[in-house]
Amino acid sequence: MENVVIPFIIAVFISLFMTPAAKKVAVSLGAVDIPKDNRRVHKRPMPLMGGLAIYVSVIVSSLAFLPVDKTLISIIIGGTLILISGIIDDMKGLSPKAKLAFQIIAAVVLIYGDVKIDAVTNPFGGPGSVLVLDGFSIPLTIFWVVGITNTLNLIDGLDGLAAGVTMISSLSFLFVANRFNYLPIMIMSAIVAGSCLGFLPYNFKPAKIFMGDTGALFLGFILAALSIEGVMKSVATIAVIVPIIILGVPIFDTTFAIFRRLLNGKSIAEADKGHLHHRLLQRGFSQRNTVLILYAISAAFGICAILISSIDSKKAVMFSVIICIIIILLAMKMGLISSKKEDKDED
Repeated sequence: MENVVIPFIIAVFISLFMTPAAKKVAVSLGAVDIPKDNRRVHKRPMPLMGGLAIYVSVIVSSLAFLPVDKTLISIIIGGTLILISGIIDDMKGLSPKAKLAFQIIAAVVLIYGDVKIDAVTNPFGGPGSVLVLDGFSIPLTIFWVVGITNTLNLIDGLDGLAAGVTMISSLSFLFVANRFNYLPIMIMSAIVAGSCLGFLPYNFKPAKIFMGDTGALFLGFILAALSIEGVMKSVATIAVIVPIIILGVPIFDTTFAIFRRLLNGKSIAEADKGHLHHRLLQRGFSQRNTVLILYAISAAFGICAILISSIDSKKAVMFSVIICIIIILLAMKMGLISSKKEDKDED
């Protein structure tokens, strides 16, 4: 684990010192978020594009500490494409179709770099039982990359939330990768976590800058790549389960949002105030406490994933089913899957 300490520290300092520069760039380009509706939690104009600092930190640190092979090159090229789409969106807006096109192209770049889901383990088969995906590999990889890229963007609604959740998720991937001795993934996970930590002093409430789509989409893409390289290519049952658990906060919140909007007769792309952080705010928690609660939930998911990665197949499946049942019950209690009229009016 000592191999990840220096990359982590370097990433922290690069992000910490680059964020003020990113703020100046955002203001000069007019990439400023002006709240125009009551769905926004912040009430004053806020510079966007803080993700530039995170991007520079991740890329520079990765080139310094990781072997420059086709895998890293594909991640850098794909991540840069995602960053460009985020910059355009933060400056003047980008249509959902255009965003999707960028994300699909970035996912294809990953596939060319051999960052893809080739097979999934069969928990009900014998030891080492694997289901080879063949023709389903490419579409499944694209679906996963596009999905994870967007789930993180959808939870980026409070100061420090997306950066903190990404940091915790990256550290969770680090510990799981350590179990399989995947040193490059451990180093990249540490770099991503450090980049987020260096950004947080400027982004935690009261925020001085937002990461914007520039950062949220880029980090979502990087987490998708980490999950494929660090877990899904292993030959354990946890290859499918662990990434979903580690990314539980954005994945489950987005899934519940889709069901909620369908039940309310809305488009799944239509924004609302039914996300978990909105529900916690409605229950009287402050922004700061809401973010800390979500950090704790994300950390709990990470711990569960690490535990699952160390047990046998059948226990892993049973443990995961129990976790999912608990999550669904809590989501119903919190109103995350509500179709009540008052929720419609509130949204």
